[in-house]
Amino acid sequence: MDFSAIVTDALRSGIGPIAAVYALAAMGLNLHFGYTGLLNFGQVGFMLVGGYGLAITVSTYDGPMWLGVLGGIACAIVLALLLGLPTLRLRADYLAITTIAAGETLRLFYRSSWAEPVTGGVFGLQRFANDFYELSPIDPGTYGVWLVRFSSRDLWVMIVGWALVLVVGGLMALLIHSPWGRVIRSIREDEVAARSLGKNVYAYKMQSLVLGGVIGAVAGMMQAIQVQSVNPDNYDPGVTFFLYTLLVLGGAGRILGPVVGAVLFWFVLSFLDSALRQAIDAEYISPDLVSTSEVGAVRFALVGVALILLVAFRPQGILGSRKEMLLSGR
Repeated sequence: MDFSAIVTDALRSGIGPIAAVYALAAMGLNLHFGYTGLLNFGQVGFMLVGGYGLAITVSTYDGPMWLGVLGGIACAIVLALLLGLPTLRLRADYLAITTIAAGETLRLFYRSSWAEPVTGGVFGLQRFANDFYELSPIDPGTYGVWLVRFSSRDLWVMIVGWALVLVVGGLMALLIHSPWGRVIRSIREDEVAARSLGKNVYAYKMQSLVLGGVIGAVAGMMQAIQVQSVNPDNYDPGVTFFLYTLLVLGGAGRILGPVVGAVLFWFVLSFLDSALRQAIDAEYISPDLVSTSEVGAVRFALVGVALILLVAFRPQGILGSRKEMLLSGR
C-alpha cells in the first residue's frame, strides 16, 4: 500500500475547495443551531437557491456574475422569510419540520420538467463561471507542496473559498461578541428569560435565520463555481446532515468549530476511501468481504462509528466547552 498517496489524497480533500465550501455552509448552520438554538434541517435548501440563483442569472438569462451573486443572496433572504415568518413564533420542532420539507420540495421543483426551461431540469446548468476564472491571477499549471498539488483553477477556488471562510469567521466573531450576539445566545439558553427582559425574540430569530441562510447561499455559489455545474440531485437532505456532522466534530457554538470539523471530516473520509481501495487492490481485504463498489458505504459506516465514540467521550466536540454545553442543556 502506498501510504504517501493515501495521506496526499486525504490532505488534498481536507484543505481543498470542497472543505472550504462545507466549512462556509456549516458556519451559517452554526449561527442557527450553535448560537441561536434554531433547528434548521434544510440548510441545503439555502445552498441550492444560492447556487441556482447564480447559475440561472448567468446561464439562462445571460446576466453578469455580480448580478447572479446578488440574485442568489436575494433568493436566500426570501427563502428565510418564507420559512421563518410562519414558524418562528411556534415551537422549535415546527422549524425543523418546515426546513427539511422545504429543502426537499425545492430540490424536486428545480428538477421538474415544468421548471426545466429555466433550471435545466434533471440535467441542471453548466459552464456559467467563466467570468470567475478569468479573474484569477494564477497562471495555468499545477501548484503545491510535496505531493499535495492542485490545478490553477482549484487553487483559485481554494483561495477565494478560504478567504470567504476567514471573512465570515471574523464577522461572526464580531457579531457574537456584540450586544446582538449576547441576545441570540440568551435566546438559545432560555427564550422565556430573554423575552421577559423585553427582547423581541421573534425578530432576533428571524435575523439569525436570514444571516445564516445567506452564508449558506454563498457556500452554494462557491460549490457551483467549483464544479461549473448545478444539479438538483446534488442538494439532497444528506448534505445538511453532513453539516451537522461537522458541528459535532468541531463543536457547535464555536467560531472555528465548523472549520475544524470540515477539515477533519473530508480528511478522514478521503483517507478511509483511499486506504480501503488500496487494501482491496493489495488483497489485504478480501473482495468477498468488501468490494470496490461498497467502499463508499463502508467509509461512512466507519465515520459513523468514530462519531459515536466522539459523542460518548467528548460530546461537546473538539473545540467545544463542556461547561457551556452543560449550562445550555445540550
